[in-house]
Amino acid sequence: MSTAERGWGDAHVKAYRERVFRERDLLTRAAGEAAQWQQRVLEDLLEFNAGTEFGRAHGFGRIRTVDDFRRAVPVHGYDDLEPWIERMAAGERHVLTADAPVVYFTSSGSTGAHKKVPVTPRFMATTFFPFFYAAWAPMVEHHPDVVGPDAVLNLKQDPLPVPGTTKDGRPHLGASQVDFGAAFGEPLSAEPGTRARWAALPVDVAADAHLEKAYLRLRLAVEHPDLRGVIGINPAAVAALPHQLTTWWDRIVREIRDGTVGGARVVDPNPARAAELDALTRRFDPVRPAHVWPRLRVVFCWTGGVAALYLPRLREEYGIGVEVLPAPIAASEGPTAVTLDRHPRAGSLVVTASLYEFVPADEPVGPDVATLRAHELEPGREYQVIYSHVGGLYRYAGGDVVRVVDALGGVARVEYAGRATVSDAAGERLRESHVLGAVTAALDESGLEVRNLSCRVVGGTPGYEFAVAPTTPWSDAETARIARRLDAHLADRSAGYRAARAEGRLTDPTLRLLDADAFHRDWHARVEEGTRPAQVKDRLFRTSDADWHRLVGDRATTAFPPAEGHRPVGDRSAATSGSGDRATASTSAHPGDRP
Repeated sequence: MSTAERGWGDAHVKAYRERVFRERDLLTRAAGEAAQWQQRVLEDLLEFNAGTEFGRAHGFGRIRTVDDFRRAVPVHGYDDLEPWIERMAAGERHVLTADAPVVYFTSSGSTGAHKKVPVTPRFMATTFFPFFYAAWAPMVEHHPDVVGPDAVLNLKQDPLPVPGTTKDGRPHLGASQVDFGAAFGEPLSAEPGTRARWAALPVDVAADAHLEKAYLRLRLAVEHPDLRGVIGINPAAVAALPHQLTTWWDRIVREIRDGTVGGARVVDPNPARAAELDALTRRFDPVRPAHVWPRLRVVFCWTGGVAALYLPRLREEYGIGVEVLPAPIAASEGPTAVTLDRHPRAGSLVVTASLYEFVPADEPVGPDVATLRAHELEPGREYQVIYSHVGGLYRYAGGDVVRVVDALGGVARVEYAGRATVSDAAGERLRESHVLGAVTAALDESGLEVRNLSCRVVGGTPGYEFAVAPTTPWSDAETARIARRLDAHLADRSAGYRAARAEGRLTDPTLRLLDADAFHRDWHARVEEGTRPAQVKDRLFRTSDADWHRLVGDRATTAFPPAEGHRPVGDRSAATSGSGDRATASTSAHPGDRP
C-alpha cells in the first residue's frame, strides 16, 4: 500500500502540520488572556447545558460568575456523577449534556475502576481537539521527520475491531482505541505512527491477546531500520520495549529472515535485514533500540511521577542525543496541561478547555472544599486539580496532583506530581509525591539510580517495604544508607509520617533489592493477564498481596535489629541482608528519637 493510500501523502502532512501549529499558537495566545478565557469556558458550559437536568437542578441559567458556580455546584468525584452517567449510558438524553455522547472513554486504569466518561461532539471540539493537536507541536516542529507513515512506532495505538458498548449501544473503550476521524469527522486526528505498516496487523489475533499484538508490531517495526520516533504516552510501555527486544529477539530475527508474522507467511523474506540484526548480536549484549534504529531521535511520553526516576537512564537505551518530550497532563476525563515548548516536564494549563480550580494537595477534597483559581497558585506548591467542562463534568476532582513550576505567558505551568491517593496505615497520610520526593533526595545524596520501585505496608506494627530495582548493583552499605536517608526524607516531607515514627505507630522502612528486569517482567505479566498496555502503568503504592508477590516473588523480607545505638531520624543506622540479587535493609532507630 502506498503512502498516500495509508493517509500520509504530502497534502495530508502539510495540512496536519498547519493544524498542529495553529492550535499551539491559539493556546499560546490564550495564555495571555487566561482570566478572560476561563470566564468564556464557564459561560459556554453554562449556556450550552442550562437546559439539561443537571443544569436545571443547579441553576445554570442564574449563574454568572465563578463564585456563583462554586456556591451552586458542589465538588464531585466520579462516584457522585456515576448515577447521572449511567442514566445517559442507558439512553436518557439531556441529563448532563445537551448533546448526546458519541462514545464513552473508559478509565485509563490508574484507579482500577472502569469508568464511563461521556464524550460528546461539543467536548471534542472545544476541550479535546485543541490540546490534542497542540501537544504534538514541539515534536513536529523540531523532529519533522516523524510526520510520515513509517517513521514512528506508536505504542499506545490499540484499535479494537469490536468494542464493548453501553446499554444504549455507544462504544465504551479507551481513548487510544477510538478512531477520531470516523467518530468525530476529524481526518487529521490520526497520530503519528497510526498509519505505519505495523499499525494494522497483517494476521488475525485475538482482541485481548495484548502481549502477542505488542510482539507483532515490534517484529514489523524492527524490520524497518529507519524509525525516527517512539510514542508511548505511558512511560512504562517505553521502558518495557528494550526488555521486549531482548526477550523476543531470536523470534523476531527468525521471522524477518523467513518472511513470517506470528508464524504466517504474509510478507516477503528479508534475509539481508536478518543478517544485519544478527551482526548486532555479535557487537552488543544486549541489543538496544539505539542499535536497531540508529536514526531514532525522539520519544514522547509522560515524564513525571515514577518515570522521572528512570527516564534519564532509559533515554540512553534509545540513543545518545534522543530527546524525550513530555506528553500532556491529561486523563480520560479531560486535559490539565500541555507543553507548548520543549520544557522536559511542565505544561501550561489549557485555559480554553476547562474551568480550573485547585485544592492544596494535603487537604481532603469534599463537596464544599475551598478552592483556588489558577492565578492564585504558588510556584513550588502542589495542588489537586478540579475541572469543569462542557462535556458534563462539573467541578470534577479527578485525583491528579500537580506541582507548579513557573508561569509562561501569564498562565501557570505545572508538572505531574502523582495521584492524590493517600497511604495511611498509622496516620502518616503519605502521598505519591512525598515518597517520590524522598526517594529522589536519598538517591541524589548517594549518586545511585533505580530502574523502578514500588512500596507496600507490612507488619503488625506497620512499616513500609520498598521493592527497588537498582540500575547497577548496590553494596550492603549503600543499601543501608539509602534506607535511613529515605526514612529521614519521608519525615521531612510528611508531618503525619514524622509523628507516626516518633510515636512508634510506624516501624523502620525496609528495602528489598530486585534484579534489573523485575519490573519489566511484572509489566509483561500484567499485559499477558489481559490488561491493555496503555493501562499498565507504574504503581508506586501496591495494596494487593498477589500484585506484590508477582513483582518480588515469595521470599520474605527480614528487618534486622540495629548494630549500634539509636540515632535520630535524620541519620539512622541500618542493617542489610544480602542474598543473590536481592537484599533487604532496615533503618534502626527508636521511633521516639528525634533531633
